[in-house]
Amino acid sequence: MPDIPKRWRGECESGKDFASSLCNKKLIGARSFYKGFDMAMRNKYGKGSEKIINSPRDTDGHGTHTTSTVAGSHVPNASYFGYASGIARGMVPQARVAAYKVCWEEGCFSSDILAGMERAIEDGVNILSLSIGGISDPYFRDAIAIGAFAATKRGIFVSCSAGNGGPTPESLSNVAPWIMTVGAGTVDRDFRGYAVLGNKNRFTGVSLYSGKGIGSEPVGLVYNKGVKSNQSSSICTPGSLDPKWVRGKVVLCDRGVNARVEKGVVVKKAGGVGMILANTAENGEGTVADRHVLPAVAVGKIAGDKIREYAGSDPNPTVDLSLGWTVLDVKPAPVVAEFSSRGPNNLTPQILKPDVIGPGVNILAGWTGAVEPSTLHTDTRISPFNLLSGTSMSCPHISGLAALIKAAHPKWSPSAIKSALMTTSYTLDNTNTTLRDASTGAISTPWDHGAGHVDPQKALSPGLVYDASSNDYFTFLCSLNYTLEQVQTIAQNPNVNCSRRFSDPGHLNYPSFSILFRSKKRAVRYTRTLTNVGDANSVYNVAVDGPSAVSITVKPTKLVFGKVHEKKRYTSDICV
Repeated sequence: MPDIPKRWRGECESGKDFASSLCNKKLIGARSFYKGFDMAMRNKYGKGSEKIINSPRDTDGHGTHTTSTVAGSHVPNASYFGYASGIARGMVPQARVAAYKVCWEEGCFSSDILAGMERAIEDGVNILSLSIGGISDPYFRDAIAIGAFAATKRGIFVSCSAGNGGPTPESLSNVAPWIMTVGAGTVDRDFRGYAVLGNKNRFTGVSLYSGKGIGSEPVGLVYNKGVKSNQSSSICTPGSLDPKWVRGKVVLCDRGVNARVEKGVVVKKAGGVGMILANTAENGEGTVADRHVLPAVAVGKIAGDKIREYAGSDPNPTVDLSLGWTVLDVKPAPVVAEFSSRGPNNLTPQILKPDVIGPGVNILAGWTGAVEPSTLHTDTRISPFNLLSGTSMSCPHISGLAALIKAAHPKWSPSAIKSALMTTSYTLDNTNTTLRDASTGAISTPWDHGAGHVDPQKALSPGLVYDASSNDYFTFLCSLNYTLEQVQTIAQNPNVNCSRRFSDPGHLNYPSFSILFRSKKRAVRYTRTLTNVGDANSVYNVAVDGPSAVSITVKPTKLVFGKVHEKKRYTSDICV
């Protein structure tokens, strides 16, 4: 790579298992922030806790995975123990990386997050990618929202995970309008496993098991037998399985309570040779491939119910498991991941969140050499890659796209980049059907997928963008009934006086909006301003698609732009 730009002010800090000399023209910064964690651990363990590793070194794997997703270089023959084999690369292989370690073994502390964001801003980053979720606090109590506001004011794009609280409604985090809030969807690649029952019914599931199979002949299938005390063996919690029922058989385990991979450990310790992990109503049809400790396949609720029925009705139920299949061109895809946090936005309902979804299920990316990929440390094999799922994985995809747009359009503001990603996203899957929700199999809604799934090519040329300045965000904050001190805390500007405020927070010039029809308010009018970033002499006609019970009128119905960067306004009237 070429020399590091002189405007870069970052550093590589030495620490345990990490020498500053390990940085190069690709990894140009590495810092750690731990004082908040240190104080908390002193209160819990006393001064000098061994849990504090003052070093940028990744001992967990999460940071390596997300960083390589953003900007990893091309690596041939990459795979996860044979799964997802091929050439791996990040979204922007030509980009440079600076890593700011703010999370530790027992969590992420607001003071450390804010300190890391502040340093990144001072160092001169262009994009801030935070694969960190959490609880949605008011913006003036949210360290990420405050840090992101400071970054946005300085032209830095901030992308954050929406959280993994789905499919529960209002489970979002990082919902500030100056943040790109990213949900997760599937990709058109899957890692299949198959369960063939003794009655010849065949069910498709997912698995990342890479060891020996159960053999060439079907074996016994057991479900909900051998209950000990008050524990249900159907859930396969530790100590719940009786070896005399389980030994030499495949166990059907209900999903829930304990970790998915841990259930396989319970089965293996009881003498079982395999596992079927079946969803319940709480999880629906959303499945996640795991690296199990024994032959195992995860299935959705519909298949799980049929397997449960068979296991309970047949006097001698049997099953054969077939594993190790990487399948491409999966349909439908993308599908909104079951775990992806859902709206509505519980802080500012007028701002539709999440903003978009991106690839977040079974994502192959780099892994630290400091720890084995197995979450339970039952398999000590080290892999330079791992397959993970979460909005932590989808966030860096969007961060990488933002970097590409920033490179193509260096003068665009963070809000313009966000607008480009949102307005060019799509809501049809690869079967030309509206995106679906993995938790139910039903059609997903904007509470699930936001504006839709990002489209990298179209985002580079959106034609029009909805732009917003720091002053617009000040006005937005002043419309939230916060005190002036609270607004100034977020804005970090003692001169903000709230002389201007929106009558409704939804008047912020945002690429989307959601409408609250209260008992006495049955009509809403929002005005938006568009900036032409496409060709001069462009004409745009409106198209309205809405439910029959809602009247939607947009004026004017046509916008004519004579030159680039020209601005035009339109008004939407929505009535019920």
